[in-house]
Amino acid sequence: MKSRVLSGVQPSGNLHIGNYLGALSNWVKIQYDYESIFCIVDLHAITVYQNPDELRAKIRELAALFLACGIDPKHSKIVVQSTVQAHSELAWLLTCVTPMGWLERMTQFKAKSAAQESVGDGLFQYPVLMAADILLYQAGIVPVGEDQMQHLELARDIAQRFNSLYGDTFVMPATKLPAVGARVMGFDDPTAKMSKSAAGSGHAVALLDPPDRIRKTIMRATTDSNPAVDFETMGPGVQNLLTVYQAFAEWSNDQMQAHFAGMRYGDLKKQVAEMVVSKLEPIQQRYQEIVAEPGYLDGIIRQGAEAVTPIANSTVELVKLRMGIYTAA
Repeated sequence: MKSRVLSGVQPSGNLHIGNYLGALSNWVKIQYDYESIFCIVDLHAITVYQNPDELRAKIRELAALFLACGIDPKHSKIVVQSTVQAHSELAWLLTCVTPMGWLERMTQFKAKSAAQESVGDGLFQYPVLMAADILLYQAGIVPVGEDQMQHLELARDIAQRFNSLYGDTFVMPATKLPAVGARVMGFDDPTAKMSKSAAGSGHAVALLDPPDRIRKTIMRATTDSNPAVDFETMGPGVQNLLTVYQAFAEWSNDQMQAHFAGMRYGDLKKQVAEMVVSKLEPIQQRYQEIVAEPGYLDGIIRQGAEAVTPIANSTVELVKLRMGIYTAA
């Protein structure tokens, strides 16, 4: 029997090439090796205010991009988190066994709360909801980025604590990361990871950006004081451009050095831009076909929820049984 793999993305901001190279392209490659569930985590998105109309539109956009990037709905399940009520229920049950001290140590909470005047409890409890997402489906493999590793470790800690208190209930999740392209940096600031929420037109290339915008963003990318590519002394900006090219081209290090060593930065940027444009073109074309087909997207979302709800409900019923909460005979 295949292990179950689960991962998810928030429907906020614009999905960009960092999300694609660090997550989606990896999902597409591994989806047939596992029983695959990919979530649109809208309950996570509302831990900070979202415009309701924009959020609804982003949920559909993200589902369409999952499909356009190559997630196969005949094999993998695309699930909008809020359509499966067991996510919320298990999150509460797990909150009751999670020490506050564990949550206070979460670095993302510290960073996000420091940037806001008022912080909702949802932001504090965010990691427990993420743990519920994972443990709900007894996922054995959880491909996440480096910035989510602390949350994954917390999910493991919560599972271990619950199993210790109430008996073996949850599978202990492992992690799986792609070898190349797992961490794409901002084109304007190559010391910071590319973000969906960052302001500024020069920061990221979104998956739905038109070719002219893609070229403009990459041609403005930060480099360093060298005149040309030097693999021994290059700065983080040049390294980031090369990382993007290598991840899309799937070239070896030797191929990269043979092709780019000594290349002037203007030519480097042009080649990176054309690579990105060519790789995003079929994704954008498929996206337009998906959103133009009446009812198709809603059907995929509905099918995903129907397929995973029995798994999710079974887990919640087991947890309630273990904890002594009333369940129907």
